[in-house]
Parts: sequence; structure tokens; C-alpha cells
Amino acid sequence: MTARDDVHNGRILIVDDNPVNIAIVEKILSHEGYRRIDATTTPAQVADLYRDNDYDLVLLDVHMPEMTGFDVMAQLSREYPGDYLPILILTADHSEQTRNQCLASGAKDFIGKPFDRAEVLLRVRNILEVRMLHKAVLNHNVQLEQKVRERTQQLYQAQVKLIECLGKAAEYRDNETGMHVIRMSHASALLGKAMGLGEDECEIILQASPMHDIGKIAIPDEVLLKPGGLEAKEWETMKTHAEVGAEILGDYDSQLMQVAAQIARTHHERWDGQGYPQGLKGEEIPLYTRIVTVCDVFDALTSKRPYKSAWSVEEAMAYLQENSGSHFDPRVVTHFADILGDIVALRNTYPDHRLAARPAPDKGGDLRH
Repeated sequence: MTARDDVHNGRILIVDDNPVNIAIVEKILSHEGYRRIDATTTPAQVADLYRDNDYDLVLLDVHMPEMTGFDVMAQLSREYPGDYLPILILTADHSEQTRNQCLASGAKDFIGKPFDRAEVLLRVRNILEVRMLHKAVLNHNVQLEQKVRERTQQLYQAQVKLIECLGKAAEYRDNETGMHVIRMSHASALLGKAMGLGEDECEIILQASPMHDIGKIAIPDEVLLKPGGLEAKEWETMKTHAEVGAEILGDYDSQLMQVAAQIARTHHERWDGQGYPQGLKGEEIPLYTRIVTVCDVFDALTSKRPYKSAWSVEEAMAYLQENSGSHFDPRVVTHFADILGDIVALRNTYPDHRLAARPAPDKGGDLRH
């Protein structure tokens, strides 16, 4: 049960067009220890007063000129749908019709006129206890919801960290600085924004795209790190990393992991349908993947790898444009060109610091990214 002090700290509003009735009720309550009492003879003020003061109890007359108690209850019900409205009716009308109408309008109880002190105090206390219990439950629910949000955010951040770590683990196989996945993920988010995607979608692309090459961890070093071009059989081995990556990420009930798996599986599909592993064509390829593919290829071309030297920005951009409509979605390439300056700036923000000593790379366009 609500503590006595809590009940007596409740905020009370008395609404009656007769100042004498207000004075009587106010005196009864004050003598009992209620300290936070407001009153008005103007029912039109009730909605504003209720909003500003969050009353725990409204003692409301029914039959008033200009605006009745029914009108007041209807207004409060419209402005606070679903709320527990702590309304106690003050009335000399004891008819069944009036009582039923009051209850249907949101009233919780009645006090008859002329006032009986014991009845007033008992009914006031009962409603205040229910009102405060209701507020306590609401406050508890708010705290629980906050804890759930915090826990959900913690889980999301854990997923993000896992994706970042696994993405870097895959990238270290053939780029020991691991910065490619950082640059291409930020580039993908920038490109998504340039294409009109919302903030949440850009965030998903940013966090999911680093996992696109996780399947590389299953590719033997003699294939992944081989200087120069790959033989046909070696290419077939290399191509398995797309499906392997999707299998590693699995089918989890998480949008982030689902998008990451989708990108991993489809990031080597081509706009003309000549890609792998499914041979998807055009808009059959998810938009997120089409965005990531352009950013991935550009950064891979402009990065030094064990099997290739770095291309210039101009050479890499020319490659994207030459293959627009065949390898890449033309619309994506156009938007990429529009923000090329921002993309290039990412290399200064996230530079490659070193590469291990390996055989001298070729200049060729090996897209083993």
C-alpha cells in the first residue's frame, strides 16, 4: 500500500463553479494533512492546469455553466488517451443516468453533496493510492525499458565489435594493415548517404560491410597470396570465399548479421549477371551489395597487395566507369564519382602503415579483393 506521506504529497485540483463548495472540500483536506491543493471555478482551465501540474486527483463538479464536467472529462480523455485519469466526481445529482454517464466518461468514483467529511477523506485516499501505484508501475516500466534499451545497445555494439574483428582477421590474410575494410566500409556509408539512404541504413552498411571477405580465412595461402594471376582451378577455389563467408556468418535473428551475410554472399555478383556465386543480374543484386562492391573494388585497386601494386585514383576511377553497366550498377558509379573527393580523403584518415616483405607485386588488375 502507498505510504501515508506519499498520499498526502499528492497534487489535488478542485473544480467547482461554486466557491463555497471548493472552500469546504479544501478545508476538509487541509485539516487531514493534504498540502498540495489547487482550485478553480473555471472548468476551461482544467486541461492546461492538468498538463502543467500532473495532478494525482481531480475533484470535479458535473453541472457547471459553459463547460460541464462531462466536457472536461472528454477533453482530458482526448489529450491523455490510455492514461489513468484520477477523476472524483462532486455531485448532488444521484440519478443512475448521471452516475453511469460519469463512469463512461472516465470518472473513477463519486462524492455526494452535501459533503460528508469521512466519505470525502476515504474516497480521496483510495483514488490517490491507486493513482500513485499506477505512476509507480509506469516509472518501473520506464526503468525496465531503459535497461532493455541499454542491453540491446550493448548487444549491438558486441555484434559490431565482432564483425570488426572478424573483418580485420580476414583482411590481414592479404593486407597486413587491415585498413582496407575500414576505408571501404566508411566509403560505403558515404555512398549510401549520397544515394539517399537513411541514417539507419547507412549505419547498417558501415557496420556490416567489413565482413564481406570473411570467407577468405578458408582460402589457402598459396591461392590467396600467390603473386601474379591465378590458374583456373585456383580461381574456382578463390571464388568459394563468398559462400563460405555467408555460411560463417550464419542465419541469425539480427538485421546486422543478416545484412553482413547477404553482402558476403553477393559482393562478387555483377550487374550483367556474369558474377558469382549465384549469377544475379541488375537489381536482383541487393542495393547494399551494389554500393559495397564499387567501394570495395576502388579501394582494392588503389591499395598495394602481395599480388599487385597500387593503382592511381584516376586509373581506378577509369576502371569503374569502363565497367559501369557490366560489372557495376551505373547509378552507383555515378554517385561514387560525385563524392570521389570524400572517398579519397579516407585514405589519409585510415592509411596503410606497412606491408610485409613479399615478392614484388605485379601491376595487373587482379581483383582478388
